[in-house]
Amino acid sequence: MKKHWYVFLITAGMMAASCGQNTNNKDKIEKETEVVDGLGNQIGQALDRAAVQYKHMMTLLPEGEFPKTYHPKTDKFEGSGSGWWCSGFYPGTLLYLNEYNADKVLKGEADRALDLLKKEQYNTSTHDLGFMMYCSFGNAFRLDPKPEYKEILIQSAQSLSTRFSEKVGAIKSWDSKEGDFLVIIDNMMNLELLFWATAATGDSTYYDIAIKHADTTLKNHFREDHSSYHVLNYDPETGEVNKKRTAQGYADESAWARGQAWGLYGYTVMYRVTKEQKYLDQAVAIADFVLNHPNMPEDKVPYWDFDAPNIPDELRDSSAGAIMASALLELAEYVEAGKAEKYGQDAKQMINTLTGPEYIAAEGTNGGFLLKHGVGHIPENSEIDVPLTYGDYYLVEAMLRYLQ
Repeated sequence: MKKHWYVFLITAGMMAASCGQNTNNKDKIEKETEVVDGLGNQIGQALDRAAVQYKHMMTLLPEGEFPKTYHPKTDKFEGSGSGWWCSGFYPGTLLYLNEYNADKVLKGEADRALDLLKKEQYNTSTHDLGFMMYCSFGNAFRLDPKPEYKEILIQSAQSLSTRFSEKVGAIKSWDSKEGDFLVIIDNMMNLELLFWATAATGDSTYYDIAIKHADTTLKNHFREDHSSYHVLNYDPETGEVNKKRTAQGYADESAWARGQAWGLYGYTVMYRVTKEQKYLDQAVAIADFVLNHPNMPEDKVPYWDFDAPNIPDELRDSSAGAIMASALLELAEYVEAGKAEKYGQDAKQMINTLTGPEYIAAEGTNGGFLLKHGVGHIPENSEIDVPLTYGDYYLVEAMLRYLQ
């Protein structure tokens, strides 16, 4: 076990973890924000709607499954097993909602889902254990620091670490054929679990892996304009880049919106924990790329790809907007006043749009999901213009961050 002085410095930073953002209770939040601007009331209504929706979702969820999406055209609710990369967002959202306005029903459902999910702590076949385990058990531990939750999170970090290659300097994302080592920009979001593990155990191995992965991604994943490729294929023997692609976007050289959101959020977290200027510079560069892009709509909810060919008639991706909004609210805390004001205002616009009637589901509709109009994977004709669990999770997180 390796221990360094920075182990103790990051502990405080992890208390404000993205999947464990501190929030206040409903009454206090509403009292403090109602005099600030009108958005506070709109957010309160959206959070109340989310609680109603998730109780409706509970009646639709097949036994032993987690929500995945809902198909409005066919009125079909789709669930998944605990091994699906989105499984942690359901209990995470329930915990956020219960934290905002204590609700025994939501808390009981969160506990039930956590019990189903805990076996994934041993899953070494996925890079998404940060999403799965930290957005769920990370919130659970923050709110109720049970030893069981701590051990589950530590084991999850150990399982994630098995996918790290010293030769490549990164955590392997998707498994593929022999000779491939695929790394996607999404993987930046799973590093927070590793930082937490170092803070919790004093073992800097997890921290070191996160740093190496972030640095390798910083070196290879971004174009000159600071947009990101989606997936890189490395040579596992030499660590050299074999190919750069954008699998879920319009084209390899296009800027897939959710990919830019993952990068923005990921490097904001990197700066929060390390205070390394290069990570702040990268987060700012990504933010400026997306916010100043000529194809960013005035309401700040991005098209599914900034380079999609039929803009303005392309689909928006509400999930990308939700992730960006949450990230920008945190990033605004780390930059000079001018940028802070811009990032805060743009995040406010995103939240204002996403909590309006175009995107918030009516009670009892949308399969119980809160947020409409997410885009999963257009090239594979999968999850197109549907609700997505991570869209809900990051919108709820962004709303609570704004109110706080």
